[in-house]
Amino acid sequence: MTLEQLNTLSVPGARQWFSQACAAKSWISMMVENRPYADKQQLLEHAERYWQKMHKNDYLEAFAAHPMIGDFSAFSTSDDAFLQHSAYEQQQAAAARDDTLQALKQLNSAYLKKHGFIFIVYAKGLSAETLLQQLQSRLENTTEAEITNAAQHQLDIALSRINANLGASPTV
Repeated sequence: MTLEQLNTLSVPGARQWFSQACAAKSWISMMVENRPYADKQQLLEHAERYWQKMHKNDYLEAFAAHPMIGDFSAFSTSDDAFLQHSAYEQQQAAAARDDTLQALKQLNSAYLKKHGFIFIVYAKGLSAETLLQQLQSRLENTTEAEITNAAQHQLDIALSRINANLGASPTV
């Protein structure tokens, strides 16, 4: 998809395109409504600016769309573009030992129970061991701190996906 194609997509098509980057409906609406974008830099700046306008419920909506780190079963049969991005971002972790994956599963559950949302991290290029270390260190944070951490990681994910999708073949 080129920027020109994105700028001229129908509203439903643009919503679908932006939903591959982030599932927060308010953010998607802002991104769609403020087209056209002059260049890629402006698009990325708007993505970040609009994310900063989001509230806790928007963050939680975005977080809820993600599979848990290390839950590779979520990817096996899905043709959903959002999940395909997640699978790509977690591919480095897929080669982990069973005990590491089991530890990820246990700590993911503990994190969810403590904070009320799943652990969100920009996982691209990170090993399962590194993800496990990050999960262990962040598990002890307050929920407020984790919403802030997860929101920043969600922004990193969204910006990376926008970059990846520009220049890719159109999917909508």
